[in-house]
Amino acid sequence: MVDRHQVMNFRVRAQQLDRDEGTLADTAVLDLGVQNTGPDGARWALAVRGVDVTALSDTDLVLLWTVRGAPHLYRRADVAKVAAAVEPKSSADADKRIYDAAKPLKAAGIDTLAALDEIADRMRAIVSTPTVKGDVSGRLATMLPEPYLRFCRPCDATHLYEMPFRLAAVRAGLELQLDTSPPVLRRITGFRKAAAAGDRFDLIRAYLRLLGPATPKQVADYLDAPVKDVKAHWPEDVIEVTVDREVRSLLAADEEALESADSTVTRLLGPFDLFLQAKDRATLVPDAAHAKELWPVLGRPGAVLVDGELVGTWRPRKSGRTFTVAVQPWHRLSDATRKAITTQAEHLAAYRSVSLSGVDFGS
Repeated sequence: MVDRHQVMNFRVRAQQLDRDEGTLADTAVLDLGVQNTGPDGARWALAVRGVDVTALSDTDLVLLWTVRGAPHLYRRADVAKVAAAVEPKSSADADKRIYDAAKPLKAAGIDTLAALDEIADRMRAIVSTPTVKGDVSGRLATMLPEPYLRFCRPCDATHLYEMPFRLAAVRAGLELQLDTSPPVLRRITGFRKAAAAGDRFDLIRAYLRLLGPATPKQVADYLDAPVKDVKAHWPEDVIEVTVDREVRSLLAADEEALESADSTVTRLLGPFDLFLQAKDRATLVPDAAHAKELWPVLGRPGAVLVDGELVGTWRPRKSGRTFTVAVQPWHRLSDATRKAITTQAEHLAAYRSVSLSGVDFGS
């Protein structure tokens, strides 16, 4: 039996949210990928884990469309193994990852993995020089037959389905140029996918290492993969633990860390921080009303992490040269906790290169 406080503290430690300094080389979340969504995206996630992000450039990092089709940052040195790690495990796995785009391909008798390879070949030929996403999509629409395409009402144009487009990019050896909007795709210099990802970059093992203990369904939900495929590749070196009356798995090597983990840090987590991406949301936030506030359908806030617990939400407020952080606590905060949150807000302001006007603690 493991209580949720142990699980939370274990994840704080595993994800290195309890450290003040670190390097790209020793930052564990980069093994699984750091989602880069919103102004307080991947770089802020690295900053709250002690990485000095001011000197980072695309010589150090690579941005790829990978898990769930979302943009994730990785170490550039790891790109070959990452490309192997994010490959669908089967045609059924690929079907699930591309959502509604699988149906017309299946109706036409086109295997999804073969379709991704076809798209990737075309994309690589198009992107001989850095190319805006819309231009790549427009060219593809003239090259590929109807099962690959859909009519987009907002654009009043025919495009490739979005998820096959995104998931084929890595297969094509393409990265997203940092800080471009709309996204610019370019070839990864010297790209060659590794023959195998290895244990460190294996997505199932990385999830268990960083977000465990977990069930196959939780991992499958994170990856948008079939549970059957996840179970087929489930590690053998796991132990079973019970969390909230649910049997879950943990890598055997992490048993001692789970038992001994403790946390006494305060952090402002970005809306898509890996800590908040765990698929056992009731473990993260047992109160249903608080969970609804943290994970709305649109416009996610960030989360306030204090001593291994999520204690509220936060949102940035910028007006002209004024920058404040609005905190909505879920219970009364001590003066010491408010001071610690203010220190983190100052860190966020420095990261954004603005001056903090103050922290607004809601009722």
